[in-house]
Amino acid sequence: MRLGSALALSALFLGLSTVGGEGAEEAQNKGKPNRLAQSKSPYLLQHAHNPVDWYPWGEEAFEKARKENKPILLSVGYSTCHWCHVMERESFEDKKVAAFLNEHFVSIKLDREERPDVDRVYMTTFQAMFGQGGGWPLNMFLTPELKPFYGGTYFPPEDRQGRPGFMTALTQLQKVWKDSPAEVLKSASDIHRRLSEVVKDSQKLKGDAVVSQELLVGVAEKFLLGADPVNGGWGRGQKFPQPSHLRFLMNSGGEGRKFALMTCRKMLEGGIHDHIGGGFHRYTVDPIWLVPHFEKMLYDQAQLLDVYVEAFLLTKDEEFHKAAVGIAEYVLDQLRHEGGGFYSAQDAQSEGKEGKYWCWTHKELEGALSKPQLVTVKAWFGITEAGNFIDHSDPEPLKDQNVLFLKNPGVEWDEVQEKELASAIAKMRELRRKRVPPATDDKILASWNGLMIASLARAGRFLGEPRYLEAAKKSLEFVKGKLWDAPSKTLYHRWRDNDVDKSQQAESYLYLMRGARVLYEATLDESYLIFAIELASKARVVFYDEENGGFFDGEQRKDIVIRLKDDFDSATPTPSSVGRLEYAILAEITGKEEFRKVAEKSLRAVVPLLTKSPTSLAESLKAVEFFVSKAARAVIVGGTSTEEFLKVAWGGLRRNLLIIGTKGPVAEFTAALTEKEKGKTTVYYCVGKTCRLPETDPAVLKEWLTEDRSAPASEEKPKKEGDRE
Repeated sequence: MRLGSALALSALFLGLSTVGGEGAEEAQNKGKPNRLAQSKSPYLLQHAHNPVDWYPWGEEAFEKARKENKPILLSVGYSTCHWCHVMERESFEDKKVAAFLNEHFVSIKLDREERPDVDRVYMTTFQAMFGQGGGWPLNMFLTPELKPFYGGTYFPPEDRQGRPGFMTALTQLQKVWKDSPAEVLKSASDIHRRLSEVVKDSQKLKGDAVVSQELLVGVAEKFLLGADPVNGGWGRGQKFPQPSHLRFLMNSGGEGRKFALMTCRKMLEGGIHDHIGGGFHRYTVDPIWLVPHFEKMLYDQAQLLDVYVEAFLLTKDEEFHKAAVGIAEYVLDQLRHEGGGFYSAQDAQSEGKEGKYWCWTHKELEGALSKPQLVTVKAWFGITEAGNFIDHSDPEPLKDQNVLFLKNPGVEWDEVQEKELASAIAKMRELRRKRVPPATDDKILASWNGLMIASLARAGRFLGEPRYLEAAKKSLEFVKGKLWDAPSKTLYHRWRDNDVDKSQQAESYLYLMRGARVLYEATLDESYLIFAIELASKARVVFYDEENGGFFDGEQRKDIVIRLKDDFDSATPTPSSVGRLEYAILAEITGKEEFRKVAEKSLRAVVPLLTKSPTSLAESLKAVEFFVSKAARAVIVGGTSTEEFLKVAWGGLRRNLLIIGTKGPVAEFTAALTEKEKGKTTVYYCVGKTCRLPETDPAVLKEWLTEDRSAPASEEKPKKEGDRE
C-alpha cells in the first residue's frame, strides 16, 4: 500500500530512512519527574525522568498542539523494547535534544501494548508511506489534528553512515513546519485521504467471494516457498518463531509437517530457548536461532506452548514435551500475579545491560562449577572464553558473553555425563537466581491473558497436568474480577496497580473469548460458555463491521483518525482471524445462526487476500478449514464419570473436534440428549449430521477418536452398524 504522490513532502527530508528493532531496558531515574510519572504504564514510567516534556496520549496534549500550533512527535514503544531504550539513552535523555523538542514540538509517549488500536494506525501509515516493515520505537510526526506527515522508527543520535541523526531530522522538520506550514498540512491531508481510500477499498466485501475448500489447496507449499530448509523458520537475517505458521503446517501433514517439526527442534536447540529457566526469547538477530533479543513476552509463551504441545502429541518426542513444560513452568513461576493474572513481559536487560541476566562467561562458570561439570557444560552448551554475543548497540558492552545453545544435539551421553549436566544446570539455575533480575512489565492485559488461558487449559488437558488447568481458571477469574464490568458487559483492556484503563480493544474481547471457550471444553463448566457468548455478543456491537465483515481493532473514538481492521497475522493473530474461528465454533456449540453468519462474512471479507497471499493469514486458514469441514462433536452427558470421558476426549490431537456438555446455552439438539442409562455418563459422538449410538464406556470413545484422528473431520467416514442420522 504505497501513497505515491501524496508523499511530495518527503522529498524535503532526503536521507531520513530508519530501521527498527525490539528489546528492553530498565527505567532511568534521572532529573525531576515529568507528566509520565502519573502514568501506570511501565513503558511511560521508564521515561518519567527524561528532560523531554512528555505528555501521555490524550486531549491535554492535543489541545496544547492546537493552541500553540505545534507539530506532534508521537513516540510509540513498549517496556521491553531494546531499540526504544537505545534511543532513550542516546536522544531522549540528552538535554539538548529535549530542549529542542520542548520548544518546537508537543511530545507524546504511547505504550503500544496499552493502545494497540492507535499504534496500528500510525504503523500502517508508516508502512504505507515508506514501503518498509516497520518496528519500534515508532516515531511519527503529526499535525495538531493527529494526521501524520512524516515518521521513522529508530533514529541514531547523530549523522551516521549517510543517515541523518535525530537532531538533524528534528531541525529539518521544524524548519519545514515553520517555512512551509501550508505544504505540510496539505501533505498530511493528502496522506490521510489516500490512506483512508485505500483502507476503505481494501475492507470492502467483494460480492462474489466464496469460502470453499479450494482456499486450502496448495497452501502448505506456499508457506514453504520462503522457508529456510537448513535452519528452519523464515528469514535470512532476523528470525521470529511465527507460531501460527508452525501450527498450520503441523496440521497439514506431509512436507509441511516435517518442516515445522524441524523448525521446532532448531528453536529449542538454539539460543532463543532459555535452557536454564524455560520459555523462549522474542526473536534472534541471526538466521540460526543463536543470539536473541532476550525479552520474554507472554504472547510468545502462550503461542509456543501450543506449538510444542502439538509437536509432542504428533511425535511423542520427549524434547518437545520438556520444551512445553519449560514454557508453562516459566510462566507460572515468573509471570504470574499472586491473584492469578499473567504479567505482560520480562525485560532483556538488567543493570542496564542487554543479556546480562541470561548470559554466562567462561570465567564465571570456571569459578562456580566443578571441573567435570565445567567440561560437560562446555561440551553441551558451547561455552568458550571469547563468547558468542556482544551488544553492538551498547557503547560499553559486556565482554566474553555466552548465549547457551545445544552444541551437539542428538549426541547420546552416558549416565555419568548426564548426571554431571543435571547437577551443573541446577547449580547454574541457583546462581542465576542470585543475579539482579530483569524488570517485569507487570501490567495485565485481557488479550494476552486470553491467549495464555487457552494454551494453559489445552496443555493441562493434553499433558495431564491439572495445575495448568487450574492456573487457566484462576487467570480468567482474575481478568473477570479486574477488567470485566458485568452490568454493562464491558471488557477493559489493561489492569495495573489497581488501575483500569478505559479503552476497549477487539483483541481483548476475542482472545479472551477463545480462552473462555477452551476452558469450557476442558471442564464443561457452562459458566465459561456463558461468558464466551457474552464477549461474542458485545464484540459484535463494538467492533464488528456489519456491512463488510471482520472486526475493527478498536472502538469508534475521536483519537482514532482511521479505523482499521488488521488483516496480517504477525507476532499475534489479528483479532479478525481469531474471531473468524471462534464465532464459527460458537455457532456449532450454541446453534446460533447469527454467530455462523459473522464467521462466514468475516471469512468472505478476506477471500481475495487468502487467494493471493494465504501465508499472511495463517490463523484465518484454520477458520476456513473448520468452516468448510464437518465438525466432530463429543457430547458428554450426565452421570459421575465426566472426568474420565474428558481425559479420553483430550487424549490426543483431533482436527475440529468440539467437546460439549448439555447444560447451559448449547444447541437445542445437544441440550435434548440424555443418559443412555440413568446415572451413567454417556457420550454421543457425531461428525456432521452422522452420529454413533450413545456409549457409556470411555474406552469405546477412545477407539472412535483413534479411528478418526488420522484424517480431517471433513473426510466422510463410512457408516458402521448402529450409526444414525
